[in-house]
Amino acid sequence: MENPMPQLKNNRALKIFTALVMLGLFVFLGTLVANNLKSYQYIGKPTAERDTIAISGEGKVTGIPDIATVSVGLQTEKADVKSAQTENTNKMNRLIANLKNLGVDSQDIQTSYYNIYPQYDWPNGKQILRGYQVSQGVAVKIRNLSKIGDILAAAGEGGANQVSGLSFNIDDPEALRQEARVKALENAKEKADALARVAGVKLGKIVSFSEYSGTPTPLYKSYDMGGIGGGGEVAAPTVESGSMDIVVDVSVSYEIK
Repeated sequence: MENPMPQLKNNRALKIFTALVMLGLFVFLGTLVANNLKSYQYIGKPTAERDTIAISGEGKVTGIPDIATVSVGLQTEKADVKSAQTENTNKMNRLIANLKNLGVDSQDIQTSYYNIYPQYDWPNGKQILRGYQVSQGVAVKIRNLSKIGDILAAAGEGGANQVSGLSFNIDDPEALRQEARVKALENAKEKADALARVAGVKLGKIVSFSEYSGTPTPLYKSYDMGGIGGGGEVAAPTVESGSMDIVVDVSVSYEIK
């Protein structure tokens, strides 16, 4: 009869070999997964895993305003609403027509408010209705800055008694903002280079970047036409647009070697 012991030993050795192979494969896969997770964490959090220099920079570009805006309004008071509305509307329609004759496009004239308020007198503490006040205002965008003085004069001739908020701005500041952005990055790089030399390290590539770019602040001019009504020519004022700054601030982190 054949001895079964060699067969049992062979089966046992095969099982042990198989178990060792499976264990080795498991360890290999576990190591691979761990390394992949570590690399993903490194990509997702570069500043947490690398030595960096963080620095700020500022870029400023001066531009010349190419548009102006102004608020023009009319206010009329009469004993009844219909009379107040009719007179105020007729004056405003004539004023808008004058603005268009001076080259202001209809899309650059926008009604900003229209109000009707009762007006009261208070003799001896008693409320008495005096009449009604109607007011209407339009926001006017002026693209031809050489016409500003003529437009303000036309507002006075047209009976406007509420003119305010004359401001200057840059219609499309993006090109100037990009120029300021480049200057800000150059400024940050100069600072980082100087800091790296002092620290005895070399700069690597940029690992993070953020910026703040505020909207250019409009330049306001005071212009009061209170009390001006229609009748007679009004001298066109001289109005200067000046200049304005566009500023971009950046924060940059460089990898150091």
